[in-house]
Amino acid sequence: MLLGAYVVSLYCDAEPSCTEGHTGVTSVTKTKCGVGSSIQFTWQRQSSFPRLHCARSARIAGMALVLASASPRRQELLRSAGIAIRVQPTGIPEVPLDGEAPKAFAERLAREKAWAVFKEHPNDFVLGADTIVVVEREILGKPKDAADAARMLRLLSGRSHQVTTAVCLMGPTLSLGASNNPGGKIDTALGTVRSETTTVHMNPLSEEEIRTYVATGEPMDKAGAYAIQGMASRWVPRIEGDYANVVGLPIALVYQMLKECGAV
Repeated sequence: MLLGAYVVSLYCDAEPSCTEGHTGVTSVTKTKCGVGSSIQFTWQRQSSFPRLHCARSARIAGMALVLASASPRRQELLRSAGIAIRVQPTGIPEVPLDGEAPKAFAERLAREKAWAVFKEHPNDFVLGADTIVVVEREILGKPKDAADAARMLRLLSGRSHQVTTAVCLMGPTLSLGASNNPGGKIDTALGTVRSETTTVHMNPLSEEEIRTYVATGEPMDKAGAYAIQGMASRWVPRIEGDYANVVGLPIALVYQMLKECGAV
């Protein structure tokens, strides 16, 4: 395993070298890189982003997954799944562009967060992620203050809404195998971006419940102003989709991406 509690080596057995999503990669060579083998990465510049090619030459060791997020929930989810990480938060502004669709917004932020860290650590795998809550086409990010949190909870009360988490994986051998192409996959010039969407059904909340919940402080650093894994679980009778995605990271999707890149 490369990532996990036991980091030993990069192993890509008859899988395409991970190059998909980076501009200008014109060919892919199947390689088998085990312990004692070596890989050389040749950088070619196009626009402002590197192109990465894999060839046997220089030894790669000690690579790790760098999480481009300060979210303690994402850190806990990854570590609970046995994936060892380093944490390097970014300061990317989480503001949608004019007319930007919710899913496109989340995917852009995930890509920008991953790139901000990857350009400083080009020999590591970097994971960027962004979670948004959408109700009636309105994007709910983290509340600005207590009044904003209460407003969001009123919008969610007694309704169903969608939680989308976009993830972007960048790395020195980044490209996902063509044999596995689930829905939600987008190839970009900056890395491979995928997203997961879960529908959450929330019971009606009284004004007193909203006021009391906001006073706990739990909603303040959460997209949509609630934590499904916390006190807000009392108002969620069911969901449709990935629970971990609502917490902040679709672990099964991330693990599949890491497998396809030969990172685990």
